[in-house]
Amino acid sequence: MPLWREKQAPALPPLLKEYCEYRRAHNGVSESTLVRDIETARGFLVQLRRAKKSIEQAALSDVDGFVRKLATRLAKRTVADTCSSLRAFLRFLQTTGKLSADLAGGVIAPRYRIDEQPPRTLPWSDVPRILRSISRSKAPGKRDFAMVLLLATYGWGAAEVLGLRLEDLDWKAGVLRARRPKTNVSIELPLLPAASKALTAYLPWERPPAKSIRRLFLRKSMPYKLITSAAMRHPIQHYARLAGITTKVFGTHAFRHSHASRPIDAGANIKIVSEILGHRSTSSTSIYVRVALQRLRTVALPAPR
Repeated sequence: MPLWREKQAPALPPLLKEYCEYRRAHNGVSESTLVRDIETARGFLVQLRRAKKSIEQAALSDVDGFVRKLATRLAKRTVADTCSSLRAFLRFLQTTGKLSADLAGGVIAPRYRIDEQPPRTLPWSDVPRILRSISRSKAPGKRDFAMVLLLATYGWGAAEVLGLRLEDLDWKAGVLRARRPKTNVSIELPLLPAASKALTAYLPWERPPAKSIRRLFLRKSMPYKLITSAAMRHPIQHYARLAGITTKVFGTHAFRHSHASRPIDAGANIKIVSEILGHRSTSSTSIYVRVALQRLRTVALPAPR
């Protein structure tokens, strides 16, 4: 049998490669932000090519057209984040002499309130129903059960769970380590018995024998690649349907939101909840107070008759 060769990702064009190196050297961005930056830059360059314009010929009308097109298919917050990436790319073009005009200042992002919509949460009684709907008798049941349990138990997002490595499990100390990619905050939490049991059921029986890959959770069939957040979302939605949960919009973050609102509802210190979630500031955690219904009822005033 010939040796298996992993398919290599296509190389970046020279301009985007230079931009990638520039962002790493001067801005210290996370890898997830860098992916968004590169995709935004690629999309803007494609638009210029379709208009048969060079980079030097780019104008504010091109910037406005790009942002308007984004607004037709993306939420306000996502458009605002993409506008931030577009500004960074336009500054890079001007700094490196590829664009003489200062177009970065003309990128107008939509305004939004960070708390204009409360986070989508599940009633906590729905979480065990979803876990019970996952059959662990055949692959990838043990893997999916372990991933969902970590989401619900520790309040992590998909990025933290999928980023776990074998060395992040300290069995002797009973500690589980993770890193929040969004804020680059390290998280160290106790390896709880339920999580330990789920992981020991998955690792020797379902995890592929891919010694060169240190990530915990992998695809069940060859080639043994890492699981993406999108690929993780689909089975979770399937298990939710099996459990009879008909929420229209449902993803991995619903477990994080449910986990966060539960201790706040029970009266836990918001600073402690913030540290567990890997937030840099308690202001990021305060949004969960809006969905802590039991706690809100204690401050509600009686309705006048």
